[in-house]
Amino acid sequence: MEFSNSLLHWYLQNKRDLPWRNTKHPYPIWLSEIMLQQTRVVQGLPYFLSFMDAFPTVFDLAKADEEQVLKLWQGLGYYSRARNMHKTAQIIAFELNGNFPNNYNDLLKLKGIGEYTAAAIASFAFNEVVPVVDGNVYRVLSRYFDVETDIASSSARKEFTALANELIPKDNPALFNQAIMEFGALQCVPKNPNCEICIFNSSCAALQKKKVAELPVKFKKTKVSNKYFNYLVFLDDSKTTIINKRSEKGIWQNLYEFPIIETENEMDFDALSSLVHQNYSHLEIERILIYNDNQIIHKLSHQKLHINFYKVEVSKKLNNGIDLESLRNYPFPIVIYNFIEKYSI
Repeated sequence: MEFSNSLLHWYLQNKRDLPWRNTKHPYPIWLSEIMLQQTRVVQGLPYFLSFMDAFPTVFDLAKADEEQVLKLWQGLGYYSRARNMHKTAQIIAFELNGNFPNNYNDLLKLKGIGEYTAAAIASFAFNEVVPVVDGNVYRVLSRYFDVETDIASSSARKEFTALANELIPKDNPALFNQAIMEFGALQCVPKNPNCEICIFNSSCAALQKKKVAELPVKFKKTKVSNKYFNYLVFLDDSKTTIINKRSEKGIWQNLYEFPIIETENEMDFDALSSLVHQNYSHLEIERILIYNDNQIIHKLSHQKLHINFYKVEVSKKLNNGIDLESLRNYPFPIVIYNFIEKYSI
């Protein structure tokens, strides 16, 4: 088909030289695909290189301590990806003798591997004829063919997968999948694409109908809730502090943080101070100071966090206290890591 041939020709002339494209081995391909979920290449690439350096094989990753994995992942977000990746590495290494499943259906059975990731690995590593459908593919196909299906709807993936399946060359599925994703990332971008230089400017239905900015259609929006995190940085005379591991499910599971007072509404300093004195009176609190002049806003996909950090000086020696220098060895959410670095905690 003319669309596919033109797309492949464009890709061979314009593709980026990315390390996971220079191999058919499923391990680096899988690693890159997990990292690039909801992450731009420019952000994910340094992490990929760090992981490949620290864990050159799936056995190395499987044998690593989870805290080491989370520490390397620090700042990439969506930490469940890292936890699932570590568990899947252990299954592949210890139950499958280091051999990745070589087909789409079996790849889907692994933790953290959904339809898109399974299709990517199956086609890139094993040349299986299965189309990838991600945000880039939705955008390219919806614009080129003027598809107005809401991509957040339950039927969208099935419809776009069927369309991509008609286009994918049976003799080179990997190249086509790479090409259509790259085209969406570099040329058919979400906002203000340069349609004048596009290879499809004479055949793109959305361009002819002046609908480029309207496609793809997405009605469903994630409801964002506000939460208020008040972190307490306890310090005793020995300059040791307290950190806790977030064990409950939810954001930042298994990462570390300072003791926290979490509320649904904003709490002023006097109310916060009173609560700290009430809950931690056994530590003999001397004074409480706020570190950040302006509240820190940290946006997640479904939450907007309003964060303050408080220095709580105590006269009693902290049990199981950690010296400040050792803090850098623990995996923290990036907002706490940045705070530690900024204030030289």
